[in-house]
Parts: sequence; C-alpha cells; structure tokens
Amino acid sequence: MKKSDLKAYVAALPKAELHLHIEGSLEPELMLKLARRNNIDFPFQSVEEIRKAYQFSELQDFLDIYYQGMNVLQTEEDFFDLTMAYLNRARADNVRHAEIFFDPQGHTARGVPFGTAISGIVTALGMAKMQFGMTTKLIMCFLRHLPEEDAFETLDQADPWLDHIAGIGLDSSELGHPPAKFKNVFAKAKDMGLKLVAHAGEEGPPDYVYEALDQLKVDRIDHGNRSLEDEALVARLAAEEMTLTVCPLSNLKLCVVDQISTHPIKRMLDLGLRATVNSDDPSYFGGYVNDNFYALIDAVDLTKDDIRTLCENSFKGSFLPEGQKRAQLAAIAKV
Repeated sequence: MKKSDLKAYVAALPKAELHLHIEGSLEPELMLKLARRNNIDFPFQSVEEIRKAYQFSELQDFLDIYYQGMNVLQTEEDFFDLTMAYLNRARADNVRHAEIFFDPQGHTARGVPFGTAISGIVTALGMAKMQFGMTTKLIMCFLRHLPEEDAFETLDQADPWLDHIAGIGLDSSELGHPPAKFKNVFAKAKDMGLKLVAHAGEEGPPDYVYEALDQLKVDRIDHGNRSLEDEALVARLAAEEMTLTVCPLSNLKLCVVDQISTHPIKRMLDLGLRATVNSDDPSYFGGYVNDNFYALIDAVDLTKDDIRTLCENSFKGSFLPEGQKRAQLAAIAKV
C-alpha cells in the first residue's frame, strides 16, 4: 500500500491511547493563556519562545521544562481546560478510549490541593463520555525521584477519589530510581484493587523491567524498549502477553533512538510482543497518537497488518471490561 493509504487507514481505525501524561499535553498556546489568567511569573513571552526551549538531549532535560510548564496549572478550571483540550484532540485521531496519567505530587508540592487537580480532570472525562462517547480511565502516577513515603501520602490523599482512579503508575527520572524502590506502596495499591503500571526500560536497563514485573507485579509496562536487550525477557513478555506502551516520537525527542527509522516497534511486533503506539507528552514531543503512527509509516516498513495489530493491541492491553474490548476489536475488523 502507498504511505498515503496507510495513513488514511490509521485515521479510520478506532484506537486506545494507554500512555498519555495529561500535563504533557499542555500546548504552548494554553500554557501562555493560563500563565496570564493566573498572573504567573513566566519566563516565556511567546509560543515561539516556548517551542525553542523544547530541545532535549535526555529525559532530565525534558523534565526540567515539564515541571516549569506545570506551574501555570492552578485552578480546577485550568485542569478542566487542559484535559478537555487533550480529549478533543484525541477524538480527532479516532481515539475511542484513553487511559490518562496524572502527577498529583507535581501539583501538591506547589500548594495546589489534590482535589483541585483531580476534580478538574474528572469533570472533563465525564463530559467527554457524555458528549462523544469516549471511555477513559485515570491512572495516578508517583514521581520516582521522590521517596516511597511521599507516594504513600499521595495514596492516602487519593482515598476520597478512588472511585475515579483505575490504577497507579510510576514516572519521572528513571535512572537511579529502580522500580523496587516502590514495591511496598505498589503492594498496598494492589490490595486496594487498583491496576498497576510502571515506566521501565526507557532509559533504565532490562533489570528495571524485571523489577517492575517481579517486585511491583505490574499489569503493563510503559515504554519497555530496552527489554529487547535481553532475549529471555523478550520471551517472557511475549509468553505473558504483557502490553508495552511504546511512544515513538517521545523516544526520538529524548534520544532513546537516534532516528525514527531505527525505532524497534517493527522488531517488537515480529518478536510477538504486545506493543502499542502512544504519544506520551505530545505537546513536548511533536505529536499526538496519529502523528506517531504517521512518523512510523514514513520511516519504518510497517504493513497494514502491523498497523491493525498495533490498534488491536491498544484495546487488548487496556483496562476496559472484556465486553467493551470485544466491541472495539469488532469495530477495527470492519475498517
């Protein structure tokens, strides 16, 4: 098929997004609007200045500006506007289901109450369900550069909101902060009935993926690229049908890969891994979920079957009930 036909096929396919940091969908235009609305002392005066700052050589470079941008989020209305902007953009990409990460510690540390952030997010999720039928799950992430004790405090703060939280995750600086650091709080969350995911194998070694599997008992691995360095790990991930939430443009922007043409997504599929395509922090990394597919089509020899498999995997790896998964898979089969 022509590349243009493959891109049209992507656009037509229903898909789920499983790896999206809501704070990372804060576009420069909204960032400036919120800074002015909240009278924030902000170092950038234009959208162009903000975009010029999006040059990263590693994960930490990104995180530094990511937390700086987060400062503009102050009120429930801000979090609503942020979330609604992402949901509308995802809808345009035919995302039927989104599992959204948020970082409460990044807000409470700034004096923004837990309830302020989550109430704005939850209101937007409910509106998306009512207005255009998109289903969503909310995943509360712990910042791994902070102590596990802080994660326990955040889990306690979440207690009144647990009806709105499907799971917990682990993000932020990976190197030097192995998953095992959080095994106790993950065990508690599992006992509470929450789903478990963790970033592992993005910058961290395959050992971090093993720790996420064996010590955190995760239901899903976020990123997982470096799993390919360990044949036994690859075989295990394939046998266990463990979903990997892969983020190609993020991998490029953060120098996990040198260029999209060397991205391992095709190899992952060929090895039988349940890989999915996601946008991670789309405002910072150059595109939403369809943009990630399009970049792969331009640079990697993806087939129509590969694309369909990636979209099927997104629903198979989701936390939707089995009946809803089957309905979405049936919708894909009709395209």
